[in-house]
Formats: sequence, C-alpha cells, structure tokens
Amino acid sequence: MATKLFVGSLSYNVTDQMLSDAFAQAGTVVSAKVIMDRMTGRSKGFGFVEMSSPEEAKKATEMWNGKELDGRVLAVNEARPMQPRTGGGYGGGGQGNRGDSSGGRDW
Repeated sequence: MATKLFVGSLSYNVTDQMLSDAFAQAGTVVSAKVIMDRMTGRSKGFGFVEMSSPEEAKKATEMWNGKELDGRVLAVNEARPMQPRTGGGYGGGGQGNRGDSSGGRDW
C-alpha cells in the first residue's frame, strides 16, 4: 500500500523529476508532484511524494525531513487526507453582512 508524503519548503527551482530522484534514495517512488500556481505557472513551494510502502515512506521522512534540497531545508511528513472546502468564494458562507445600507448607524 502506497503512502503519500507532504514535502514543504521546496525551492521554486525544484521539479517533479528532481523531487522523484531525491526521494528515490529512500525507496520506490510511485509519484512525485510539485504543486504549481495556476495563475503564474510558478511552484507554490510544496509538493507530494507517494512512496510504495509505509516503511519506505518512514525512511524517506527520516532521510529528508530537516535536510537541504536545492538550498532549502525541507519539511516532510505524512500527508493528511484533503478536507472538503467550505465557505469563501462567490457562493460560500462566512461573508458577513453585506447588504445593510444604514452606513453603520442604528436607525
């Protein structure tokens, strides 16, 4: 069973291939993905690496957490499941009172 790792504090120069090659030192890499900003096309500074077993994921975490890759000290830990997005955006909650035209006065 594959285990996914979160890799934070990546240099903006790190590519999927560089990430895969680095983590391959700890075992079999199933996938490696640097997350890119859709607007700029630039790295967001974090990514995910999927190792083929929990043992290899543990080894990769021990090998790379707190270690330097391309001039940046990495933060590596097991990825948590993605939480459903709530609120925000155009149709979301938490927008507050928007339609009151009283100008803040108590009429």
